[in-house]
Amino acid sequence: MFTTIVVQPIFNLLVLIYALLPGHNLGLAIILFTVVIRLLMWPLVKKQLHHAKAMRELQPELRRIKKESKGNKQQESAMIMELYKEREVNPFSSVGLLIIQIPIFIALYSGINRVIRDPSQIIEFTYPFIQNLGSVKELAADITKFDATLFGFIDLTRPALNPGGGIYWPAMFLVAGSALAQFFQSKQLMPKDKDSRSLRQILKDASSGKQTEQSEVNAAVGQSTKYFVPAMVFLFTLNLPSALSLYWMTSGLVAIAQQARILRKDETEMEEMVDKPTAKQRAKKATEAKVVNTKPKRSKQSKKQTKKRRK
Repeated sequence: MFTTIVVQPIFNLLVLIYALLPGHNLGLAIILFTVVIRLLMWPLVKKQLHHAKAMRELQPELRRIKKESKGNKQQESAMIMELYKEREVNPFSSVGLLIIQIPIFIALYSGINRVIRDPSQIIEFTYPFIQNLGSVKELAADITKFDATLFGFIDLTRPALNPGGGIYWPAMFLVAGSALAQFFQSKQLMPKDKDSRSLRQILKDASSGKQTEQSEVNAAVGQSTKYFVPAMVFLFTLNLPSALSLYWMTSGLVAIAQQARILRKDETEMEEMVDKPTAKQRAKKATEAKVVNTKPKRSKQSKKQTKKRRK
């Protein structure tokens, strides 16, 4: 069922792009395929980015809640959840995008493996209307015409680490590029707080008996993932066909461009939200102004009489 519903449609989309491209190059087809997938996911990506932006905006509010709760963990958690509810923010909104990307990656991996094991799968595993395209008919007549490279420089069927030992350096550059793209993609969305401590510093202070706030621990763990996830991507793609590294790297670069567009567009709004006083602060100022305005004013005559009495 997974093969029919997920793997075959994704594989056919890739083959269709390959067949329609001038020159029929697998590397360029994967790049365009990745761009198409990211564009199709744009509504979900946009929603995720707005949630990420909202989380960045909430940092001053979270610090205020930390001060007001004065170490009361239960009160702090309740206030944070109320703040999330008020601003309609879901801290786990990015999970949805990850859930969609994983099946796409698995399907692409399955399709590439089919081609590596048996290049004739390009014809046998495609839909009839794709099989009738001229370029696909040419491949059916002579499968050796299939170009599984990136512009003729990188064999996308080979992994960075060869099974018999040795390094295929062109593929290694793609693996490193995919890890770097993932790093900058994660870093771009991380809340920036100059006063925040690293996870190592928090653990060190905790071992010496100092109290640590759960919100600060969560923020530090989030910061550490920008190193952990790229490292996992690097190790995971070392033994996979470099076509998957090309997909992951392209996906990361497109994601960085999409995130930059949203964050740049909302930067002014974000700064206004950070500087904007809270509802409680506005109510307090309004009350103080009302008290000042309701104070009785003394007339000039009464002031003169007071001065005479003092003399």
